[in-house]
Amino acid sequence: MNKMEILAPAGGPDSIFPAVRCGADAVYLGAWKLSARSSAQNFDREQLRTAVEYCHARGVKVYLACNTLMRDDELPRAMEIIEYACSIPVDALIMQDIGFASMVRQAAPDMRIHASTQMSVHTPKGVELLYKNGFKRAVLSRELSREEICEIAKESPIELEVFVHGALCMSVSGQCYFSAMLGSRSGNRGACAQPCRLPFSVRGGTGHDLSLKDCSLISHLRELEEMGIASAKIEGRMKRPEYTAISVAACRQSLDMGRVDPELYGKLEAVFSRSGFTDGYYTGRTGRDMFGIRSKEDVTSATNKVYGAIHNMYKDERQRVPLTASLDIHSGMQSVLDVTDDEGRNVTVKGAVPEAAIKVALSDEKCRSYIQKTGGTPFYFDRLDIKLDDGLSLPALSLNSLRREALDRLLEKRTARDAVEFNDINFPKTDTRKKVKPKYFRARFTNGYVPDEFLDSELIYVPLTLSDDEYNSLLDRGFALAVEIPRGMFGEERKIYEKLRHIQFLGINEVLASNLGSVEIAKELDMDIHGGFGLNVTNTAAVEWAEKNGLLDIELSFELTLEQIERIGGKIPVGIISAGRLPLMLTRNCPAENSPDYTGKSTEMVLHDRKGIEFPMQKYGGCTEILNSVPLVLSDRKNEIRGVDFEVLRFSVENPVEIGEIFVAFNSGICNKGSFTRGLYYRGVE
Repeated sequence: MNKMEILAPAGGPDSIFPAVRCGADAVYLGAWKLSARSSAQNFDREQLRTAVEYCHARGVKVYLACNTLMRDDELPRAMEIIEYACSIPVDALIMQDIGFASMVRQAAPDMRIHASTQMSVHTPKGVELLYKNGFKRAVLSRELSREEICEIAKESPIELEVFVHGALCMSVSGQCYFSAMLGSRSGNRGACAQPCRLPFSVRGGTGHDLSLKDCSLISHLRELEEMGIASAKIEGRMKRPEYTAISVAACRQSLDMGRVDPELYGKLEAVFSRSGFTDGYYTGRTGRDMFGIRSKEDVTSATNKVYGAIHNMYKDERQRVPLTASLDIHSGMQSVLDVTDDEGRNVTVKGAVPEAAIKVALSDEKCRSYIQKTGGTPFYFDRLDIKLDDGLSLPALSLNSLRREALDRLLEKRTARDAVEFNDINFPKTDTRKKVKPKYFRARFTNGYVPDEFLDSELIYVPLTLSDDEYNSLLDRGFALAVEIPRGMFGEERKIYEKLRHIQFLGINEVLASNLGSVEIAKELDMDIHGGFGLNVTNTAAVEWAEKNGLLDIELSFELTLEQIERIGGKIPVGIISAGRLPLMLTRNCPAENSPDYTGKSTEMVLHDRKGIEFPMQKYGGCTEILNSVPLVLSDRKNEIRGVDFEVLRFSVENPVEIGEIFVAFNSGICNKGSFTRGLYYRGVE
């Protein structure tokens, strides 16, 4: 069993020392661009190089977070950053954008790529698809239970990383568009404004029904290690260096000793918590106990005394690199110290010639006491062999000089790493479909009710949960059907696989796949795959990736503007959602569960903001979708939609009358009555 690494956040250079000196095996950080924490301090070029050299000298790995969605015009600049990262080099890249990742694989095939939790991977098949696309590690979704993680670990062909401490988003990472829709600050591009921490309420809730406590699996680290998890990840690049220090120290103690000292854990709670911590997802105990906010008591518990105590934990170097060495002191010859580190790097230093002892001869113990003084360095001597002739004398200054020179040279040698080869590549061609206007429309429904007016649609997306009679009825009426695989498949992948096989038997062979796991399932079943918005396609490289992975067409992200959409290239058809309630969040712990009145049924599934605006909620596939308060309307803007092949009318909570009105408006090119939004198609996102 490989030892699980402790992976620490470093929001800026000030967090590197605390992470390394408190026992992290690896750190992850963001560059001046590309990071999903754009508000963190992050690292410029020289700071990044310095951090990598410092960490590598101490046997600590550095992962560069490039976990944002990229637009076509941003890819050249992004590749420049990757080229610099290869030159240092960092140990791996953490990536979200599947198109950008495929380009990096071409340019730097020897650079390790880790799939960010923003890729929403939470099933064995999702991990398998990552493996087939060259990823070396998957950072799993935070909503997984112990049993679900174990199931993935047993089948995984690549390393797995699990978040073990830090903030919990209400939404599955990569599937949240709340901040983007409300304020044009995209969580998928590192600019999340955290609207979920504001007052949102369900009936009977606390008034903060989108705010979860911070996750803490620190007491479960050894269990995760036994499962084969490669990395225990701490969230927190936006937090203070003291948070990094204390969270790493707690994880280190838990993994090494099997427990955390209560006083240390108390400091961890004092530095940052939201009414305590939760392990609800991991233990399968979702519900009201998982919800929490940052109270006044939480804030005031972080006193100067607590911070001072934590500072003392990382004021000195952590002696973490074992050495084997030999010291040779012979008459008439230069003294020689030969040192080798745990990675096989070797230095040999020659010093003064010993003299004959006048009073007290140099002893083995004396030599050992001077050579083993490694304080202030990251080294310690695991083994020191001494060969010493009798009757010799060598000043302490000479022995200290031997040690200092050897360790300085070894430290310098450990910072030197060969660059990862980086090759120039051709960027995907854009603007290849500029004159194309939508030829077809599709419609998505959440039940078996589909009006006859939609018989002209190219495809009808229907749920996986319909009965055979409902499927057969729709087929008999002449609808071209595709089944929507849920975006959230937690623990349900095998059941979904079997359900799809049954649906094939009924004569339906097309699916809407919005998750990497669902893409892989459909590929194994040789089904016709239509890519959904949840794949977060924002550039031509991602469209090309979709084609290479067997998708027939793809819905583009609704975080793009119409102007940006028009420039997208690629050969397979692309489409956009042009009507309906846009999904803002995909949640596993339903906000309604923060109410003691919750029964598990979908009665009055409505969320209210502090102004009383209503956001409908709808369950599907074991998760809850939080929908926008008003529908998207582009029916009167058809002439401005260019570069796409089809439009999708997305129906969720609409009644039959509303569905009819939307259809008439779409066909007539008029605007719906009542409140509506243009989405992000004109204002875009940061």
